[in-house]
Amino acid sequence: MRKLFFLLMLTALSSSGMGQIQMQTQAPTPKEEFKKNLRLSGGEFLAYPIPRQRKQTPAPEGKRLFYVSHYGHFGSHHHEEEIDYDFALNCLTTADDKGMLTSLGKDVLDRVRRMKAEAYQRWGELTEVGLSQQRVIIARMYERFRPVFGEGAHVEAHSTTDGQTVLAMGVALQQLLLLNQKLDIHQDASLHEMYYMCQRDSGLQAERLSAQKRRAFDTFCKKRRRWQRMVGALFNDKDYLEQQVDGEKLNRHLFRLASNLQSSELRKEMTFYDLYTDQEIYENWQKENVLQYLTNGFSPYDGGDQPYSQRNLLRRIIEQADSCIKMAHPGSTLRFGHEMVIMPLVCLLGLDGYDQQVDELDQLEKRGWVDYRVLPMGANVQFAFYRKNVSDKDVLFKILLNENEATLPLNTDVAPYYHWDDFRDYYLQRINAYEENLTE
Repeated sequence: MRKLFFLLMLTALSSSGMGQIQMQTQAPTPKEEFKKNLRLSGGEFLAYPIPRQRKQTPAPEGKRLFYVSHYGHFGSHHHEEEIDYDFALNCLTTADDKGMLTSLGKDVLDRVRRMKAEAYQRWGELTEVGLSQQRVIIARMYERFRPVFGEGAHVEAHSTTDGQTVLAMGVALQQLLLLNQKLDIHQDASLHEMYYMCQRDSGLQAERLSAQKRRAFDTFCKKRRRWQRMVGALFNDKDYLEQQVDGEKLNRHLFRLASNLQSSELRKEMTFYDLYTDQEIYENWQKENVLQYLTNGFSPYDGGDQPYSQRNLLRRIIEQADSCIKMAHPGSTLRFGHEMVIMPLVCLLGLDGYDQQVDELDQLEKRGWVDYRVLPMGANVQFAFYRKNVSDKDVLFKILLNENEATLPLNTDVAPYYHWDDFRDYYLQRINAYEENLTE
């Protein structure tokens, strides 16, 4: 019943012109972008890039900024679990003890040891790169939306209860105070807020990587096995490699280390990209990109409804905006959370066409579904609200994805701005329809 409901819903949205926005067809392909910047292949591990849009579209005549609403990922960090380092470390250490590593294998083992030593007992914690990201992002927000950060302006800040998000919030607010000491700041990090700041939906979580999705992913990966050359170059005994080493898993862990090195101070001293050819880097990224789509997007498996995991957050954003619209000087609402929230939220909103369903995984990137354009470390979504005065009922807003103006699956006569009433009605209907369907 649930699968049929969402297939019908998405079909109706598409045929009405209110559904999927066509992806940007003029954007360079990932292969082309990797030639200019290998770091992009890190996907969700991409250290936050400089926004590509330097000049923003002015608001329609007479409309003035009065409120900003934000949700952001806490930023660049060490891998979250020790096993993220230990799988490659243990595999290579065992082989080294048995004399099975080549000179390159020994060198790679040393690099892995250095990465783990830097991250030891700091699993998941912000790096210096991540701290810098928060300062820079909030400083640009201050400059871009200066009217809501004036003297005495109210700043309401929330974070999840995790240490790294609390720290990210603190660094951002400290930067704001350096820019304007006369802000009125209220901050909170409470379990009371977790129902929307980092919603845990047990039903959707169980389907996040279901057996059906795993089969689709495994089929996709079997066509991309170029890791064998790279892994083979680390070992001097072919029989040992084939019998004792899970080469595919070792490759994935090494590529994740390669990707996250850009968030480490060790990035100045070493790299892992020298192990790979351009095609191997591309195929490793393809697999991670597909995994992001299967676990967070509107993939056509198991109901295709993973983005609804962030329905509480979207409802809260709408409710808080409605409340602030009634105020003369509402200021800003800043929220600091996790990457596991950003991608499904973007898909639920349909920003830049990321709500589309792609049946053939081989076509995913051709349709413009590219993870690093959405989910770098420090990824954020910002709503900026405009009106003539407090009695103006035609409130407009625009939405920024990683500080770039983004499109929504809504009709508008003032693009890239949208009418708030249209947005609120459309998305509340979607959320309500989903929740009503759950009770049937």
